[in-house]
Amino acid sequence: MTQPAPLTFADLARFPRPGMNVPGSLGFTPDGASVTFLFSAEGNLVRSLWTLDLESGERKVIAGPPPASTAEHQLSREEELRRERARLRELGVTSYQFAARAAEPILLVPGGGRLWLSRSFGELIELPGTEGAIDPGLSPAGNRLAFVRDGNLFVLDLQSPGGQLRQLTFDAADGLTNGLAEFIAQEELDRDRGFWWNPDGTKIAFIRADSRHIPEYSIVHQGKSAIDIERHRYPFAGQPNAVLDLAVVDISTGSVEWLDLGPDRDIYIARVGWRPDGALAVQLLSRDQRTLRLLLYDRSSTPEVLLVEHQEPWINLAGETTFLADGRIIWSTERTGFRHLELCSPGGTRLARLTHGEWMVTSLLGVDEARGLVYFAATEASPIERHLYRVSLDGGPPERLTSEPGWHSGVLGPGGEWLIDTWSSTASPPRIIARNLLDGRERTVHEPEPIEPARLGFVVPEFHTLRAPDGTLLFGALYRPPAAEEPVPLAVSVYGGPHVQRVINDWSMTVDLRAQYLAQQGVAVFKLDNRGSSGRGLAFEAHINRRMGTVEVEDQVAGVQYLATLPGIDTSRVGIYGWSYGGYMTLMCLLKAPEVFHVGVAGAPVTDWDGYDTAYTERYMGTPQENPEGYREGSALSHASRLRAPLLLVHGMVDENVHFRHTARFIVELTRAGRPYDLLLFPEERHMPRDPDGLAYQEQRVIEFLLRHLRP
Repeated sequence: MTQPAPLTFADLARFPRPGMNVPGSLGFTPDGASVTFLFSAEGNLVRSLWTLDLESGERKVIAGPPPASTAEHQLSREEELRRERARLRELGVTSYQFAARAAEPILLVPGGGRLWLSRSFGELIELPGTEGAIDPGLSPAGNRLAFVRDGNLFVLDLQSPGGQLRQLTFDAADGLTNGLAEFIAQEELDRDRGFWWNPDGTKIAFIRADSRHIPEYSIVHQGKSAIDIERHRYPFAGQPNAVLDLAVVDISTGSVEWLDLGPDRDIYIARVGWRPDGALAVQLLSRDQRTLRLLLYDRSSTPEVLLVEHQEPWINLAGETTFLADGRIIWSTERTGFRHLELCSPGGTRLARLTHGEWMVTSLLGVDEARGLVYFAATEASPIERHLYRVSLDGGPPERLTSEPGWHSGVLGPGGEWLIDTWSSTASPPRIIARNLLDGRERTVHEPEPIEPARLGFVVPEFHTLRAPDGTLLFGALYRPPAAEEPVPLAVSVYGGPHVQRVINDWSMTVDLRAQYLAQQGVAVFKLDNRGSSGRGLAFEAHINRRMGTVEVEDQVAGVQYLATLPGIDTSRVGIYGWSYGGYMTLMCLLKAPEVFHVGVAGAPVTDWDGYDTAYTERYMGTPQENPEGYREGSALSHASRLRAPLLLVHGMVDENVHFRHTARFIVELTRAGRPYDLLLFPEERHMPRDPDGLAYQEQRVIEFLLRHLRP
């Protein structure tokens, strides 16, 4: 076998990763006859929209990149920030939608700051009057299009000649928007929409978000020739949130009906959707995130309360409310400590448990009502794998549909006939199969080129289990350098925060190129999902309740101690690195366990939770006013004087999520304590670095820093 070339820093900055040029945004045409997906035939990040006919197997591009859509600098500031919320790196066609119940296929493609429409898979035509449109949405019948511009909601008639454009709201102002998801909804609640069409396309429910009372937080672009100052109304922990109102506007008359959300206005609008009969369903989450109410507005602005769920220590939100045609509800809940599905009556009464056990339903794929089947993904087989299942609405044990070991995700087609299965493992890159659930036929959507990790010069990470100090089972993964004759130093790659699981049987683990580069340089790399991380149930996550930066450090220490029992690992030379929560964990491990961790690289770290946002921080820590000791103990600022190890701090200076202020405040404390540090800044990068040259330079600086202090 030809010896593979060693990785370069340019390789580490290149996307997509080997084997990861995979169709994305998988779906179906409304008739269910074709699979739809975004894909780059050239293997780069510029994607087109494709279809695959499930009968003939014909593939074709139905929408190429709209003109001028491939350059990020041409995006509006609002679109740029929305891409950041979605952690979106791809260009070209980045989203698409079909009218769900149109008489002919009607396709909408945003791009180049405009909106483009095609009918019956014909040519994409630019829609006049849509310049600057944000978050567009087709009505179910495809006869109208709604979007937001300058904070107000508009509707475009797609049937009238020339397209009549009407403005539906008129009170937008600096800090007040109609029809847009506010910052907290996008960043922390997994809600990226702010308006919703009703089933017959005659009304739109929309949110008015008023942030005018939230002080502006300014971010200055220091790397540009022109002066550019962004002003964000960022809700810091313990401080006011946006005030939210919910209304329904009648398209024909323009009349607006404001809905009664109850006396407590300090709430989150978590989910909004329409029941098939046209009643509006709303999930309201309390500010402390312990109580979730499902409200139904049926011909009245005063709601009926269908469900009230109270959960300690917090509620993790699931997906949209799923209604059956007769009004019954498929409800996703963690009330047993593990997320499972329940069947409820139209009035909210629990009728049956559809799933149960010490494992989690991780996503609801859809319901085949005609056959009485519910499809979902779950951890039933293993916490580090995902498999696809179905269960009868009449009860009974779930049926597992996937057999290949690894990580499966699925999309259920209209009518429940076809299921798309995307699957990979640490040994195999992703492949995508569409399976006919009625007759067993299969259609390959994507077959990767044969790639063996060894031919790339990669090691396949080994899975390990160990015990936390309290006896809890933990999962880890070790990248062991090949053919090492002497014990090798160790670098711990850490995230450690909630809602994230990193140790998984998935190809993304193998193409972690920084870990592979370090392994090629003779450094072992270890990842551990400590208590508080995702995929193991609420009780496992809740270990961090009101005490972030404590048990996570204990578990990372336990991971290193476990590795000390293995041959070939030199735990007298241990580095640690991470980004975001992983940057925070890097600091806390260096500060609280200096005898274990000897060098660190902290990227975009939160250094004090009083400087992060309300919804995320308060879910796990309460407010600074309620939990001052937890905030003090969980702050890197409180422990800065304890730094003894070499530290490299990395931050983008226009990061509007974890502000550069976090690193700046930590530097102040290090300076006060006389502690040395190294600093790497990117003046024009946000929370997710994107510039290829900057990424290559960052990788070089990070890896050289680690190697300099880990090698003898």
